[in-house]
Amino acid sequence: MAEVKINVDDCIGCGICVKKSPEGYEINDEMKAVVKNPNAPGIKEGADDCPTNAIEVIGDVAPAPAAAPAPTAAPSTKPGLAEYKGVMVFAEQRGGELVKVVIELLGRGRGLADELGVPLSATLMGQGVEGLAPQLIAAGADTVYIIQDPRLEKYNTSCYANAMIKLINSIKPEIVLYGATHIGRDLAPRIAKRLGTGLTADCTELTIEEGTNMLLQTRPAFGGNIMATIMCPDHRPQMSTVRPGIMKAIQPDASKQGEIVNFDAGLTDADVMTRIIEIIKERKQVANLEDAKVIVSGGRGVGGTDGFKTIQALADVLNAEIGGSRVAVEKGWISKDHQVGQTGKSVRPQLYIACGISGSIQHRAGMQNSDFIIAINKDPTAQIFTVADLGIVGDLFEIIPVLIEEFKAADFGQ
Repeated sequence: MAEVKINVDDCIGCGICVKKSPEGYEINDEMKAVVKNPNAPGIKEGADDCPTNAIEVIGDVAPAPAAAPAPTAAPSTKPGLAEYKGVMVFAEQRGGELVKVVIELLGRGRGLADELGVPLSATLMGQGVEGLAPQLIAAGADTVYIIQDPRLEKYNTSCYANAMIKLINSIKPEIVLYGATHIGRDLAPRIAKRLGTGLTADCTELTIEEGTNMLLQTRPAFGGNIMATIMCPDHRPQMSTVRPGIMKAIQPDASKQGEIVNFDAGLTDADVMTRIIEIIKERKQVANLEDAKVIVSGGRGVGGTDGFKTIQALADVLNAEIGGSRVAVEKGWISKDHQVGQTGKSVRPQLYIACGISGSIQHRAGMQNSDFIIAINKDPTAQIFTVADLGIVGDLFEIIPVLIEEFKAADFGQ
């Protein structure tokens, strides 16, 4: 008789175990795997293929049934799709400065374009923004399309959408990428609706499917409990918004040559559906996790708001930002803008210190690309140690004061 154990904290409800053994497993209402029959065929294979190693099988089990061969996807033959070529990035700028996610998008766009054997372009809109074009070329763009008009000086949904649609219809890129910023989340859906194509929001991964050359767009679903991969086989362009801090920017190359093209979108006053009278910047201190070089994060093990004072003391010494796990946010110990993970912010600091964080897959997905990770946890089997460069097993309230003194002696944060 086999015994099957499932660690619900690590289970992401992906359903892979159910596919391997539909008689052995099922997904419950809380999007967690549960065991129906521990001796069903395929129960061991379902455990072996679990992406988070959440399932443990003890004892002898029946062999898995022979799996039917997976159907091979074929490229779409819908007329007109072949004329779409190239990868395009919407180069969002604010006040004459590029938003950081644009450089990250160009880094990933460069990889996609090279794999497809097509050019990479960037679209820059505004007034007096031509000076930003060399930065886009240095970051990977082959061509920069500049659309300048006084109506584009400040972001306006209707004007930006109309201009972008005219350019897309003229250039016909097969892939268009936007940052998942306030502007990107407002603009991209309107363009997708007008063009009659699909849009995958808040992507965390973009790849090209072998054999079809279609864009595989991966994003968290069901509150971050599973990762969904979405395709757009019958419409073009394939469009995605991408979360800041996810993609890795390439090293800028100032010697790279590229083409700068001024595009006339033919905007008129009729394109202006709303008029911006004044922009008032909110005076609010929010966590700037995406740009932070050092982040100190706390989780369930911190124990409460008083525990975060200890985290704050360490962050002060390191001149660091404060982060938190989903549990810490949901318990009200720290505000939502500090949350790191699939349902929070994705970060890539030089140093990430995880204090009292177990390391669920949702949290790891948001910080595992950090340059160096230090994890502090009482539990030596905590999943956070699987991505840590340095793991410290022990009580964070005993370890952090020691770290503070050592960092002060080394002038680390100065």
